[in-house]
Amino acid sequence: MSGFESERIRILMDTESKLEGLTDVWQPRDGLATPPGEEGAAKSDVESLKDRFVLFSANSSPSCMELANRIAERLGVELGKTEVYQESNGETHVQIKDSVRGKDVYIIQTMSSNVNQCLMELCVMAYGCVTSSARSVCGVLPYLPYSKQCKMRKRGSIVCKLIASLLCRAGLTHLITMDLHQKEIQGFFNIPVDNLRASPFLLQYIQEEIPDYRNAVIVAKSPASAKRAQSLAERLRLCIAVIHGDSETDLLDGRHSPPAVRNAGAIPQIPLCIPKEKPPISVVGDVEGRIAIIVDDIIDDAVGFVAAAEMLRERGAGPIIAMATHAILSADAPRILQDSAISQVGGVCHSFLQECDFSSLIKKQLRFF
Repeated sequence: MSGFESERIRILMDTESKLEGLTDVWQPRDGLATPPGEEGAAKSDVESLKDRFVLFSANSSPSCMELANRIAERLGVELGKTEVYQESNGETHVQIKDSVRGKDVYIIQTMSSNVNQCLMELCVMAYGCVTSSARSVCGVLPYLPYSKQCKMRKRGSIVCKLIASLLCRAGLTHLITMDLHQKEIQGFFNIPVDNLRASPFLLQYIQEEIPDYRNAVIVAKSPASAKRAQSLAERLRLCIAVIHGDSETDLLDGRHSPPAVRNAGAIPQIPLCIPKEKPPISVVGDVEGRIAIIVDDIIDDAVGFVAAAEMLRERGAGPIIAMATHAILSADAPRILQDSAISQVGGVCHSFLQECDFSSLIKKQLRFF
């Protein structure tokens, strides 16, 4: 026997003896059994994970506290203790009563009618956590305010970019929101943004709560919301209709008026620009005798939804249902909806509704999911 083979046999014998020693210590019974000490280690890992983050709630509305309590209950943790209130001079005062040093902080803030106050609360809380040596600060905003002001309007400004910069400078390192008005808003932030989708809830509601939804048509109340309507229609295998025509977009950015021409003497005059002719409002698609489901991301003053519903009724559609992710219902929206052709209103995020007067919506099927 050569020296190489003898050395190989010796290594194999040593390995077998080591394996026998290991089997004496622990042997699995069924192949799925948890080794001794691993179960306790897993529990300790979960407990240590809970010790590494803190969940706070702002003070925008009762629904904000309700949402925070539900999240804390689902995670099996206690809600962090904070004190948020307004001084007599209108200043926002925030006092964080729990230690956040070296921890991941999550601040839940919904929006009320006083949007600016809610934003200031979030910024002050985020900055307070940063100065208290928090490891990271994540803002949870179901609705991002000023998201509709994400484009230049005539001599205005892109306010949504300003809000993004404000939140980043306040100390947020991560943002979780739902159904941004435009996906491109994520580019305004210098931090990661998770734009969650509410479409699964809308799809489930349509399939389970609307009888004969196969006879429905998904309606976009403007060409801007056609992509959102198309996405829902494709998943439900339904037809789509788009309301097209006169819009306020051109009036806002100044494209409706041609520039004035001055007499420059010998210099040839620039020909006048003819204002763009706007086609009359019309419905592109077959809606007669079908259930019309108007979808969008926001129901604000409800004027656009009501105008779309009136046109759909003239085209023979019915019943007419309005659905959106964010049910703001500002100003006289409840009364306007009650007097409209809309028979049912549905939304996902409805933190604004704590301050709405629903006495005018008693006869409507107002549902939130």
